[in-house]
This record gives sequence, structure tokens and C-alpha cells, in this order.
Amino acid sequence: MKILVGGLVALVAGLVGLILFWKQFLVILAGGIPLLLLLFGGLATYLGLEELKDKLASQKETTPSVEEDYKKEIEKLKAELEELKKGQESSQ
Repeated sequence: MKILVGGLVALVAGLVGLILFWKQFLVILAGGIPLLLLLFGGLATYLGLEELKDKLASQKETTPSVEEDYKKEIEKLKAELEELKKGQESSQ
């Protein structure tokens, strides 16, 4: 019950203060918005750069495994080709 009464008192006091100091509130708001835009814009830029770095790093990590897969496939095909050549030589 005490919390409810305290909340209602704070709500009324805040509303009265906002009405009495409306011009000062607008001045603070006008000064705070560009500051918030700068801060959040900087944060968004930083996070975007980190995401780009992670994306590039993941591409670099996947590239060697693809190359290794191709090398294994080439070795497998070479071995198969050698077996076929041996089969042809033995049948002649």
C-alpha cells in the first residue's frame, strides 16, 4: 500500500513539475536529442563494423576447408584414374 501511495505522489509531482517547467524541459530535450543521436549512432557504427569483421573472419575460415575438400576430391579422382589405367594395361 505504501508503494502505491508513493507511486501516485511521484506521478502527481512529476506531472506538476512538467507543467510548471515545460520550457526548461523542452530546452533539456532539445539538447539531449542530438547527444543521444551521437551516442546511439556511434554504437550502431561500432556494432556494424564488428559484424562485418565477424563475417569476413567466418568467410576466411570456411575458405580453407573448401580448398581441402577440393584437394581430397582431386586425390580421390587421381587414385581412381590410376586404377582405371592399371585395369586397362592388365586387360591388354
